Amino acid sequence: MTNRAYVIAGSEATGGAGIQADLKAFQELGVYGVGTITCIVSFDPKNGWGHRFVPVDPGVIADQIEAATACHDLDVVKVGMLGTPDTIDVVAKSLEARPWRHVVLDPVLICKGQEAGAALDTDQALTARVLPLATVITPNHFEARTLAGMDRIDTVDDLVEAARRIHALGPRHVVAKGGTELPGPDAVDVHFDGTDVTVLRAPKIGEERVSGAGCTFAAAITAELAKGAEVGAAVATAKAMVREGIDRRLTTHAPFASVVPVAPRA
Repeated sequence: MTNRAYVIAGSEATGGAGIQADLKAFQELGVYGVGTITCIVSFDPKNGWGHRFVPVDPGVIADQIEAATACHDLDVVKVGMLGTPDTIDVVAKSLEARPWRHVVLDPVLICKGQEAGAALDTDQALTARVLPLATVITPNHFEARTLAGMDRIDTVDDLVEAARRIHALGPRHVVAKGGTELPGPDAVDVHFDGTDVTVLRAPKIGEERVSGAGCTFAAAITAELAKGAEVGAAVATAKAMVREGIDRRLTTHAPFASVVPVAPRA
């Protein structure tokens, strides 16, 4: 296992999402994973499984990035939950200081443990600092609507329009995910590379969201890019991996199941 991939993201204590899911996906796809933790999210089982959100000190984040990039030759990175403008600042500076072959951004815009004003500040900082650095951005339905400045995304054509608008903000590839939010029997994602639109469809596996699906999707793209795949092929593998992971989802004591990242069957 010689290919290496890097992830800068939050820790999620149940193991179903965040950096825990990312590293599992890397391992399943035959990539050695290296990770930097930006924040700690722990659901509160005594309070409706709401989010408890604790940011890591920016200096500690910088130290982790310094150690990881000094130890390993890393040129492909996934960026997940950052959580605060200060975190975004230190991560953006670190990304800008090195050449990257690929930056995959999973734009986690909302952490439910934050107040609305803090979340808005974070959204704006992410859009300004990190989004233009991205090779690939993988917004879900809500994130695509927010980034595109659209009131509604109800159809595949709407999702294509959102992808086009987000592409204009700077990333080279946009993979806008319809998930279970669009009506119809299929989970639909749209890949726009600035010229061509590719619509990826697969039958939905239930209508409920599953913890870690978005993290796993972006991590799988990252792993495949680290192995030398083209973006389109990486996206196809990621979609297959998430479908497999949802099909094998892990039931928990929380009110949500967790994706089990497994390499897609041939």
